[in-house]
Amino acid sequence: MMKQQLLIVDAYNMIGNWPELARLKQAGRLPEARDELINVLTEYKKITGLNISLIFDAMYVPGNSKSYRQADLEIVWTSKDQTADSYIEKYAADKQSRVLQVTVATSDQAEQWVIFSEGALRVPALELRKRVHDELKEVRHTAVRTQDLGAVRKSPWDDDQLSKLNQYRERLEREHVKHHHK
Repeated sequence: MMKQQLLIVDAYNMIGNWPELARLKQAGRLPEARDELINVLTEYKKITGLNISLIFDAMYVPGNSKSYRQADLEIVWTSKDQTADSYIEKYAADKQSRVLQVTVATSDQAEQWVIFSEGALRVPALELRKRVHDELKEVRHTAVRTQDLGAVRKSPWDDDQLSKLNQYRERLEREHVKHHHK
């Protein structure tokens, strides 16, 4: 049985580590960096069908904890007295199970987190950036190719099919990797 996948993203960790977002932040344009991250991950979700939760540390934004869905991403602001780390730790531990594989995106010293001993996986910030960019490139590439074939009016694939093809390709790659790491 295929496990369900959940990707939990430590938002400010990405903003600190993705060069294009870090630059915005350093220029005092944190809200733009946040929006950019949300937009890119929204695209990524559309392509991969992954469940994605993006966790923002409320210390950067006064106010109460809130959680909302935007374009199908779950976006969580922690409460003032809770760091993103501690929120993610609890959330991941709650979610990780036989049927759900949790991956946490962070370059924090996450190795010390309890959750990884419970089977959650970690992906460093730049590795997630690479995965996201590879997916977006692939899809844009497919779209361009389709147009080149004179099918400017309509791609033969709709988003849902593209997403399924992608998931299938990823599954094949995962299987491939699994067999080679035995």
